[in-house]
This record gives sequence, structure tokens and C-alpha cells, in this order.
Amino acid sequence: MCGITGGWWATAPKNLDEKFRSSLNKLKNRGPNDLGSQCYRDSRGTVMLGHTRLSIIDLTAAGHQPMLSKDQRFSIVFNGEIYNYRELRKELATLGHSFSSDSDTEVLLAAWQEWDVGSLERLEGMFAFVVYDTIRNTLSCVRDAFGIKPLFYDIQQHRFLFSSEQAALLSLREEKSKANWQRCHDYLVHSDYDSQQHTFIDGVEHLLPGHWLEVHLPNPSVSRQQCWWRPELRPPSDLTFAQAAEAIREQFLHNIRLHLRSDVPLGAALSGGVDSSAVVCAMRHVQPDMPINTFTFVADNFAKSEERWADQINHFTGAHEHKISATGEDLARDLDNLIKAQGEPFGSTAIYAHYRVCQLTRDRGVTVTLEGHGGDELLAGYTGYPGYRLLSLLEQGNLLEAQRFTRNWARWPDRQYVHVWQQLAAAALPDPMYRIARRTSGRRTPTWLNVDIMAEAGVRPLLGRTVKAKMGKGRRVTEHLVSTLQSQNLPSMLRHSDRSSMHFSVESRVPFLTLPLANLLLSMPEHYLISVNGETKSVFRAAMRGIVPDEALNRRDKIGFSTPEKVWLFEIAHKVRDWLQASERIPFLDRRALLDSFDSVVAGRTPFTWQIWRWINFIRWYETFELE
Repeated sequence: MCGITGGWWATAPKNLDEKFRSSLNKLKNRGPNDLGSQCYRDSRGTVMLGHTRLSIIDLTAAGHQPMLSKDQRFSIVFNGEIYNYRELRKELATLGHSFSSDSDTEVLLAAWQEWDVGSLERLEGMFAFVVYDTIRNTLSCVRDAFGIKPLFYDIQQHRFLFSSEQAALLSLREEKSKANWQRCHDYLVHSDYDSQQHTFIDGVEHLLPGHWLEVHLPNPSVSRQQCWWRPELRPPSDLTFAQAAEAIREQFLHNIRLHLRSDVPLGAALSGGVDSSAVVCAMRHVQPDMPINTFTFVADNFAKSEERWADQINHFTGAHEHKISATGEDLARDLDNLIKAQGEPFGSTAIYAHYRVCQLTRDRGVTVTLEGHGGDELLAGYTGYPGYRLLSLLEQGNLLEAQRFTRNWARWPDRQYVHVWQQLAAAALPDPMYRIARRTSGRRTPTWLNVDIMAEAGVRPLLGRTVKAKMGKGRRVTEHLVSTLQSQNLPSMLRHSDRSSMHFSVESRVPFLTLPLANLLLSMPEHYLISVNGETKSVFRAAMRGIVPDEALNRRDKIGFSTPEKVWLFEIAHKVRDWLQASERIPFLDRRALLDSFDSVVAGRTPFTWQIWRWINFIRWYETFELE
């Protein structure tokens, strides 16, 4: 796991070396063990590649980057891990490649030489990398299928910049940065972020999950992102339920074995939910004698706590448990560092819980953790997407089963019928009716937003509807899962995890997110994922029998890394009010209206709302990055 940065300049600025050192310095937490750079200068311009290394596999200097191919044609900077690098190395050796290290970087570079873009679907891992081809004078930028590892870029006619983090990229710019008002609006009004190519900073783009970008350096502005993988939409599998459970079990355990490849100490982030519990128990299953350290956030005196479930898994596996808690004052103390680590605004204080878990992991001397991210998105978790499942059943003409499913689903804890109908409307309404429904559902323009200024800047007030793959009737849950993998839920979750873990020089691994497992799970019939009784992840629970305790698999609630957000923010209300005062310098926010809204919540005149956190988060972010 590392940080990468670099770019191309038709005419290099005089202070480029200084800017490049500053950019690398911004990535030191991502790679504290080594630092490398390479510069190519000729009549075609200047190319610079930089790398900071967190040593995980092959701790020797043989893994130093930038790494050159043996013929000196290619140079690579790579952030991530290729878990099946040993298998790929054997295959490449039969094709004439030789290797001088045990580094996965060397294998990745050889695979790119041999198969070019065709190498990507062979990789089981997480990655963001850039390859400079000295002969073709191109920079090839690649991001893994799910976007586990980040890659940002800024492309103009006479300049191309890239980096693992925005702060490092902005250090390479000459001009002062401006906020992207459209993305600011989408976040503040619709809670939307990490869902598209554009970022919160004008001119800085995400390389999207499953995409690559070939930059032709004489004219980089003509380059466009190209998709190398998107979820494969196959007909439902004809496996029986038992056969499907066995196939999933086998693939998941294979993933765990690959994700345990490391030359440094490993552990696991354990929330106590089904997915993280399955990861920890599978680690014990495949490595009976391996020491396992688990790291858990505990919300003191908070009803929504999974501590007892985490305790059960620790006892079952014999893991060494490590727990951390936090208060509102802790949040206030760490807020600016948390915002700097994340780089852009984010959803809730639950991200702070994960931040503290990563800090604890670092403090206990563990460098790699396995986490359960992706399980909900691949297995129809959370509350089971009931509206989409209901629509599938109705389209198939299964009216009695639809009625039975809806009734059974609502019997589970914390589920309400209204969620079924909201999701059904979101999935089934034509676009014009959908827009009318949103306008009449209480989503009014907030008083604290200066609508006129935003309209003059061309900001669109309504968030575009997510475009879903056309699966045909009866596949609406799968259709929705596909959209969550690369453009909705998962990208933001992976961003939170990457930034918090790398802030503390910890590598976070996600064994659910490999192409073989994703393709397998997306081929499952929907009733394998969500049973007629309303049970989510049904086939995965069956697959884990004998590996995970039955009590954990049979649980009916869903909590996750929940935090007492209202308690925390009320505890530091005086500081919150001070933070909100800074909204005065943000053109599209009305400070007086915003403060009045906050005071009304604190006084109990209006209900507590998630919006308070987004005000705080956004305003502190805007100040931290000194945006215009």
C-alpha cells in the first residue's frame, strides 16, 4: 500500500521540483517506509513519477518504486496489492519473463507488458497505478474494478497531474483551487458524494472504478476514461441453493487465503455484524494457529452497539480483542485532522468511529487489517432492498409471494412498511412522475442556501436519477446492486476506509471485493439473497454454517459502526456554533439562517437532523482547503 503522484508538463514551471517534494510530503502517511521519484525531461516535455511506500510484501529494497521494466521502456508507480501475484508470476515465467524480487509490483509491470489492458481482469487485488511508456509517450492510469484504491487527476491541454490524494495533487498546481459548486450543492441538499467522476474541487476528477485512462502526452486534453470492467449481468444461475452456498463458501475462503498474504502483522476490523464476523471466523478457519488481533469501536452508553456480538466472535475464534470508544470532545479535538484525512466532505460521524479504529490498529503495531466492506452491496444486505424485491415479484406475476414477502419482511427489527413503498416508487415510477414525487415529498430548498447565487452559477437543483442497467423483469434487486457497486453506496464507503486507514499507515483489505466472487454473487437468483421470510444474505449465511457461530448468523438486526451523533454534537454545541459562524465566507450559504436552524434544533423546537453534521463537515472542509 502506497501513495503515488506525478504528471506531465509541456513546459515545466521553475519551482516544479519544490512542488513535487511538497506533493510527496503530503503522501508520507500512505508510505512511511520508502520514497522514490523519477524524472524524464526531453523536447516532448517533463514527466515526473513519485511514490511513497508502505512495505507489505517483499520488505527489501527490491520493491522500490518507481520500478522500471528490464528493457527500460516502462516505468510504474503502483498503490495497492495484487494478491494472486505468485500464480501470475508462474504463468508469466512460462512466457519468458524473469523476476529478481518477490514484489507484486514487478509481477504487475510484467503483466502489463505482456497483456496490456487485458491483464486487468486477471488481477485479484486492489490497485491504482500509472505506467509511463517512453516509446509511445503515454501515461496509462488504471483503477481497480471497485475503486478500493483512489486515483485523482487534473487534465488540461499543456498539463496532466495525478495523485492518490487531492491535497498532494493540489500541491502540483500553479493556480488557487475553487470549489465545484454543483457537487457542494449535491452533498448539502441531497447527501450525494463519491457517486460520479467530478469531485468537490473544480477541475479535479476521479478515475472511476473499473476504468482506465490512456493519456497521450502531446495532447492530454483529448483523453477520455474507458471502462475495463463493469458488473457482468448474466442470467440467474441454475445452481441449487445448496450448490450455490457451497460455491460461495469455497470462493470466499479462497479470497481469505489470498488476503492473508503479507510479510507484516495482520488483524481485522470487527464491528460484530455478519460480514466482519465472517471475515474473522474465516481467517481462523483457514489459519487455525495464526494470532488474530481484532479492532472494534464501542459506543459507550448507546443502545445501538454491537459489542456483545464482537465479544462472541472474539471468544469463538480466540482472537486478541482491542476496543476503542470516543466522546463529543474527542470528535472536536480530531475534527480537522479527520477532515484532512478524508480530503472531501463525508456522510456522518460513523466515519470518525472507523478513524479511531484505524488509530488503535496503528498503536497496537498491526499494519494490515481485513474488513467486511462490500458484503452488503453484493449480498443485498442492509434491510434487503424490499421495494426492489417486491417489484421483481410483481413483474413475475407472483402476487401471493409478493404479499407474503412484504408481510414477513416487516416483522424484522427496525423495518417499516413505508420503506417498501418508497423503494418501489424509486424503482418503478417513470422519470417525470419520479421528479414530481421528489418535489412533493417534503424535499424543499433549504432556507440556509442562497438559491439565486447557485442558479446564476449554473447549479442544477435536482439530483439526476441513477441510471440502472436494463436487466429485464424480475431482476430489480440485482439491477440495484449493480448500481451500488460503482456509483452509489460502495464508492463512498471505500473512500472512508482508505483515507482513514492510510492516515495511520494501515492497509485495509476487503476480501469480499474480488471479480470472481462478485460475478458469482451477481448471478444468484434473488430469492437466494433475500428469502421469502425477509432474511438478507440468505445464501451467504448458509455458506458460513460451521465457520461462523449459528447465533451470529441467525441475528435479525443490523447496526454497523453506529455512533451517538446527536449526543456528541449536543455535547459540543458551543463549538459547533463557532464552526458554523465561518459559513459567512462561503457565498452560497446564509449564515444567519443556518445558525437559526441550528439553534432551533438545540432548543428542541425542531427535530435533530443529519444536516447538522454536513454543515459542520462542509464548512470545516472549505476552510481547511482554503477554497475560493
